[in-house]
Amino acid sequence: MGNERIEMNKSIIETKKGPQPKGQYSQIVVGGSFVFLSGQLPFAPDGKLADGDIKAQTKQILKNIKNMLEEAGSSLTKVVRMGVYISDIDDFEAMNEIYSEFFPEHPPARTTLVVSRFPPGVKIEIDTIALL
Repeated sequence: MGNERIEMNKSIIETKKGPQPKGQYSQIVVGGSFVFLSGQLPFAPDGKLADGDIKAQTKQILKNIKNMLEEAGSSLTKVVRMGVYISDIDDFEAMNEIYSEFFPEHPPARTTLVVSRFPPGVKIEIDTIALL
């Protein structure tokens, strides 16, 4: 037991099916049997910010996540954990309404936090861990 070595392969996936990174991070990392998506802001793959309220922004992010997971060989049904970061606790119910459309049964484990600063116009960010 003490001398066992677990080796985990790691690969980076870049895709046009989600917003392009604007910093020093990878869009998608596959490690072993898991897929990790960096936090997604409500930008369309072409870089345009989703107009409107928390519902429109949540929907854009979850569409991006769906497409990015599929690009990595996974899917929304294989999501095991999500972190949701919102700028206003009063948006929780509206965000959860859209979230429930994408995860109608057996939703993943989730943490939802209120954060104080996002880029201008951004109301939400979501990160994801899924199985391959």
